[in-house]
Amino acid sequence: MNEPAMFKVVSKTMPENNIHRGDDELGGCQNHLHYHNVYGLLMARSTFEGMKLADKNKRPFVLTRAGFISSQRYAATWTGDNLSTWEHLHMSISMVLQLGLSGQPLSGPDIGGLSGNATPKLFGRWMGLGAMFPFCRGHADADSLDHEPWSFGEECEEVCRLALKRRYRLILHIYTLFYMAHTRATPVATPVFFADSKDHSLRTLESCFLLGAVLVSASTLRDQGSDRELLLPKGIWLSFDFDDLHPDLPSLYLRGGSIIPSGPPIQHTGESNLSDDLTLLIALDENGRAEGSLFEDDGDGYGFTKGQYLLTQYIAELQSSVVTVRISKTEGLWKRPDRRLHVQLLIGEGAMLDKWGIDGEVLQIVMPSEFDITKLINASKENRRMRLESVMPIPEMDAGSGQKGTVSKTPVELKSGDWSLKVIPWIGGRIISMAHLPSGIQWLFSRIEIDGYQEYTGLEYRSTGCSEEYTVIERDLEHADQDESLLLEGDIGGGLVLQRQITIPKDDPKVLQIDSSIVGRKVGAGSGGYSRLICLRIHPIFSLLHPTDTFVSFTSVNGSKHEVWPEYGKKFYEGDLLPNGEWMLVDKCLGLGLANRFNVGEVYKCFIDWGAGTVSLGMWSEERPVSKQSPLKISHKYEVREFY
Repeated sequence: MNEPAMFKVVSKTMPENNIHRGDDELGGCQNHLHYHNVYGLLMARSTFEGMKLADKNKRPFVLTRAGFISSQRYAATWTGDNLSTWEHLHMSISMVLQLGLSGQPLSGPDIGGLSGNATPKLFGRWMGLGAMFPFCRGHADADSLDHEPWSFGEECEEVCRLALKRRYRLILHIYTLFYMAHTRATPVATPVFFADSKDHSLRTLESCFLLGAVLVSASTLRDQGSDRELLLPKGIWLSFDFDDLHPDLPSLYLRGGSIIPSGPPIQHTGESNLSDDLTLLIALDENGRAEGSLFEDDGDGYGFTKGQYLLTQYIAELQSSVVTVRISKTEGLWKRPDRRLHVQLLIGEGAMLDKWGIDGEVLQIVMPSEFDITKLINASKENRRMRLESVMPIPEMDAGSGQKGTVSKTPVELKSGDWSLKVIPWIGGRIISMAHLPSGIQWLFSRIEIDGYQEYTGLEYRSTGCSEEYTVIERDLEHADQDESLLLEGDIGGGLVLQRQITIPKDDPKVLQIDSSIVGRKVGAGSGGYSRLICLRIHPIFSLLHPTDTFVSFTSVNGSKHEVWPEYGKKFYEGDLLPNGEWMLVDKCLGLGLANRFNVGEVYKCFIDWGAGTVSLGMWSEERPVSKQSPLKISHKYEVREFY
């Protein structure tokens, strides 16, 4: 949040005239405009230096959202507040690559998306890809549903388990790439065209990237399967896996002429030991050669700056049908660990020749005949096909029709008079679109998983009602004698249901009417028919086309007049200050206002909460128990009017 973020102003950052008493070397006493672009960098630097002073034997780990040139010296970077959408999964590759090209090698997105609710397939695909990014972290905000791997079913959990095991198998390779980034300023993750800068067609690839000599190819689009054709750079590229082949995991290819190290699957790096078996994956080039590096040190501290490390250069050469694997060069003061060496020579379609030996000694593999190699490749190809057929892919979400008595997976549309609405019953019955047809204005700010028009059943922000699956109870299309309407109902637990009737009256087509209520259906025995304490909260979030020229206007119950502008931040109004049955969101540039009329007897409190280009105009009922005979209700109407 070190942009720096400030939520109670329109700009969402510090005012330009804030004063900073900076050190003389930075410019001294200046206003915020002078320091804004480097604020995140300076915060990361001071945090890093403070942590290093606290313990000089530990490498500080700092994570920043904002930065500037040289931020990579002090902190990792995550790509900011993203959404649980396929578009943001797809974009995460380009963002990580561009940060790498800009000098930040350690970056990654919030896997699964910070805001919104990921589907099982989206989360599994994102974890499979994210496990290959330089920085790997899952993250979700408090308003999202649970985003742990086991929250999405067994199939998704298994994909996440395989993805994380794959990362730990490759952690030696990734760590070596970070050493190269530290000493040579090369990105850890690079665009595929780095493999052949002359092939301009590679610059269009957005679903794959290079992790050193490994090409990672992921399915990042909703309808994209693992069987899609992949444009590979010229040369030899051999596919491989760790017996973890899965249609929802990225495909891996090793470039001909390369050797990469890998280790055993572990739960965390604290389990690793220098004496663990070391595996070298080898792909020979057209000349029968390959080479690669392995960097090892304590994994923490700064002993490597004094020679306390081991950098090994391995080489493989094919001569007279024999592949010889040996060490060509070493650096550092460390003694080579006493460990076994497992060489896996890739020959195509996942097939490989393998041999065990001792690390540091020369190891040789005798190549089979061409006929035998063909048999091995064909057998591996068939084995991979059978493995893919036997695994359980992450299921797609079913789509419903939105008919009476169903839980819909397709937005329900209402269009009549001045209004066109879209409602998604499967996530809190949320209204995601509220378009006023005569003016062409989309009043709601919404993404499918969050925001829009929501309702809650408690005082806390994330209470029941906002994410439950709603059932379409009744759907009436406009006829000669009938209004356009939709009746939704969601089970919110404790024997309670939340009902919402959305109506565009035929006799008053300028109006959009919403009647909401919480009703006791099967309140538990011994309660006297009454529920726990309940508060009905209406929570719509509106878009601001002109944030600095938009305000909320109303007259209170006591007759006082109010104009509430964005710089007011968050405000509550109750008692005599409650709007007297109407308030209006006014856009001066458009000369229009969205009026909201309600029954003062049903509303206990109103609140206004300005965001970045948004405002929430909420209404709260009183807090009390409900029963069949005494539901909580809030009925209100929206209408667009001209404002002078």
